[in-house]
Amino acid sequence: MKLPLKHIVILVICSLIGIFVYQAYWLTGLYRSMKMEMESNIRDAMRTSDFNEVVLRVNDLQKDNVEHGSLTVSAGYDADGNSLVTKQTISYTDSSRQDTIHSRTETTTDTVKTVGNASEDSKAVASSESGLDVLLKKQDSLKELLMSIQQGIHSGVDTYIDVNLQRYDSLLTHVMKEHNLSIPHHTLLIYTGTSADSSIVYTDTLGIAGDSSYIPSPKAIRYDYEFNMHHSQRYQLVFEPINSLVLKQMTGILVTSFVILLILGFSFWFLIRTLLKQKTLDEMKSDFTNNITHELKTPIAVAYAANDALLNFNQVEEKSKRDQYLRISQEQLQRLSGLVEQILSIGMERRKTFRLHPEEINLKELITPLMEQHQLKADKPVHIELDIKPETLVIVADRTHFSNIISNLIDNAVKYSKEEAELSISCRQTGGTVTISVTDRGIGIPLDKQKHIFDKFYRVPTGNLHNIKGYGLGLFYVKSMVEKHGGTITVKSEPDKGSTFTITL
Repeated sequence: MKLPLKHIVILVICSLIGIFVYQAYWLTGLYRSMKMEMESNIRDAMRTSDFNEVVLRVNDLQKDNVEHGSLTVSAGYDADGNSLVTKQTISYTDSSRQDTIHSRTETTTDTVKTVGNASEDSKAVASSESGLDVLLKKQDSLKELLMSIQQGIHSGVDTYIDVNLQRYDSLLTHVMKEHNLSIPHHTLLIYTGTSADSSIVYTDTLGIAGDSSYIPSPKAIRYDYEFNMHHSQRYQLVFEPINSLVLKQMTGILVTSFVILLILGFSFWFLIRTLLKQKTLDEMKSDFTNNITHELKTPIAVAYAANDALLNFNQVEEKSKRDQYLRISQEQLQRLSGLVEQILSIGMERRKTFRLHPEEINLKELITPLMEQHQLKADKPVHIELDIKPETLVIVADRTHFSNIISNLIDNAVKYSKEEAELSISCRQTGGTVTISVTDRGIGIPLDKQKHIFDKFYRVPTGNLHNIKGYGLGLFYVKSMVEKHGGTITVKSEPDKGSTFTITL
């Protein structure tokens, strides 16, 4: 089934829109995914930097080779098996804090559930082998355990050495750079005072570090990281929204996607353009077939009628009639021969074996007989003015094809003139360049049609003039042959004022 061109164009446009929409959807999803990953990397960087900062302070404590205290962290599930219970206990052994114990217990709801009549012992503790296996297999539970250990160490070390905010910010900047997160920021150390019922009483900023030139905007994002077991202290990272940073990291993908969409768009446009050109070409071929069929049948029919009169109606005895019919037959056969030769020339000029046979040609001797032929055969008065300077101007060209070139231009000028044809042919030599111009005062060619007149099978609409015969090959042949001679042809025309065709060799 052959789809109409309109339906094909609609399908192509819908396909292109679908690809654009899918690409936009995919890029939006990728943007969100990369943004979430970047935010997760920032939070991980805060935790990792805090751990590294604590390790550095622990190393400072170990330099005096004295035991300062101990940390015990225990974890397990409650009796229902649904909540993770962690307990942190810090004991200090130095003289100022001897026998001092700080303890904190936290309960975190977990997704582990018990099925059936399991014993209480199997549900309860992480100290049993089965409980430890469950704890280690649950990523969230393991993360909570590690956080409890880190907070416990933090609280113990903070008792001896204060948090080094500048060092923490330096470590944080380094870790973020490893994740390609070089962003201006402030790092704050915040203390939160609470009452007995854990409600916040006051908040105080103990220190600030980071980029001194950075001034947070109202849209700035703030990430908090609580680092001690009492949840009374936290780091706060302040920075601008990371939308532009995400887009910057997506630059390669965005550019590639844009180029792909551009190529697809161009390909679809070229496809539609080609289909439209093919449709136009098919219509032109149909017109050409109709026109050339008529053009070929006419001389055959006339020559046949003349021969029939000579053979069957005793016209041979009258010399004047005989000569008239023979002349008619000869003219029609010459016309038929010219049509066939021109059609064959169109096909031959595309062959690789096609060769011109250049020779020296006197332009005056070539053009003058052509003028006389067209004046004689025209069905309207034709006045042609020839101006060649110098009169002995000679070019090197293929005589047959160059004669056809000039003949086609004169023929067009005569056909597209109105009641009376007035033409002028000008030949000039400037240095090594020869220009030949054929000018008429005919109906002219609209500007929007001029770019198509050298296309194969193209014919300019003639409005009310219905007696102009042709099949859209003449100017195509002229342009092809001029280019074969290494020259160019241009046209200047105005409707109702006439046209000028200029050949430059």
